[in-house]
Amino acid sequence: MEIPVDETPSRHLPVLKRMSKLGKKANNFANGVKQHVRLAPKITGTVKGKLSLGAKIIQVGGPIAGLLFISTNKVAFCSERSLKFCSPSGELIRVHYKVLIPLSKIKRVDQRVNMKKQSEKYIEVYTVDGFDFWFMGFLNYQKAFKYLQQAISQSCKWMMNKSLTS
Repeated sequence: MEIPVDETPSRHLPVLKRMSKLGKKANNFANGVKQHVRLAPKITGTVKGKLSLGAKIIQVGGPIAGLLFISTNKVAFCSERSLKFCSPSGELIRVHYKVLIPLSKIKRVDQRVNMKKQSEKYIEVYTVDGFDFWFMGFLNYQKAFKYLQQAISQSCKWMMNKSLTS
């Protein structure tokens, strides 16, 4: 039931405004996740798009804050905020940086530590086609690494079972 603002006690207005703001943030986040998992009609188109965007980001440089998603068959990343780029026509566009890596395409995963700052830990993902991705800033680095290893291990077992039954 929605309470009209003019009938709401004034002491509740800051709380209602804050709740409204949080609701908008949640909607924006949900839309970001929806955009993140959307794929092109062909996987090659999706990968090319992600890689071309990645090449532009490498030119810009710097770490990009975002979320790492680990599922039973994919690892995905979506930047927290959209990044600004100039389109070929010169128009300024804003896009989220998104990466999707099928677990079957991951060659290996390594743990890394910044030698100058021991508290900075990284997870490096190497793909079979020669790309590598660095992820950092986890709330719980060990759990993230453990879950990523488990997902890759389960994917390998599934692929092996599939090839044996074929």
